[in-house]
Amino acid sequence: MILDDFGNRIRELRQHTGLSQEKFALKIGMDRTYYASVESGKRNISLNNIKKIADGFEISLSELFMEL
Repeated sequence: MILDDFGNRIRELRQHTGLSQEKFALKIGMDRTYYASVESGKRNISLNNIKKIADGFEISLSELFMEL
């Protein structure tokens, strides 16, 4: 459940920026297929990669998890 919720949250944020998965993954230095699997709730992501995502959205970790 938490993986799906997190994936939905980052999908919403990414779509709000207008970036594709590929462009956002490139921006944060992450493989697109890895990022896509996180967005789809299929990957148990590490804290280091969660921080990369938050930094990519230019928000804090707490803001990233606000809507969960």
